Amino acid sequence: MSSTQLNFLRHELIPILRRADPATQPKWGKMSFQHMVEHMVLIMKNANGKLKTENTITPADKVPAFQDFIRSDKEFRENTKSPALPDEPLALRFRTVAEGIDKLENEIRDFLNVYNATPGLKIRNPVFGDLDYELAVTLLYKHAQHHLKQFGLI
Repeated sequence: MSSTQLNFLRHELIPILRRADPATQPKWGKMSFQHMVEHMVLIMKNANGKLKTENTITPADKVPAFQDFIRSDKEFRENTKSPALPDEPLALRFRTVAEGIDKLENEIRDFLNVYNATPGLKIRNPVFGDLDYELAVTLLYKHAQHHLKQFGLI
C-alpha cells in the first residue's frame, strides 16, 4: 500500500465521481455509471465488514496467487468478470447516482474507521481471501482505478 493509494481513496475518488456525467457510457462491460457506483458501494461494504463473506470462491491453494496480484503493479484487465457477481448487473438500489456516491463516501469512511479501531484486523473478500488493511487499500485502489478507466474518468 502506498500513501498515494490511501490518499486517493480518502480524498480523490468521491470528487471524481461527483464531477462525472452520470450519463457517461462505459468503454466496456454492461454496467451503467450508476451500476458501477452501486457496485463500488457493495465492494466497500465488504471491505469494511458490513457485508460479511463466510467462504472464499477462490480455491484456498489459489488465494496466495490472487493476493500476489494485489501486491503487483498489474491492473485489472478490461472486462474482468468477478466470479462473485452474476452475469448481468444487479438491480439499482438508490434513486440517484448522487445518493449512491453519498453512500460510497460513508462506506469509505467506515472502512478507514474499522481498520483504525482494530489494528491487525483481516476481513474476508469473497475472491481474494482474508485481507489486512494494506492489502485491502491496495485492492480497493486497483478496483477504483479499473472502473474509473472503464468510464473514461482517468
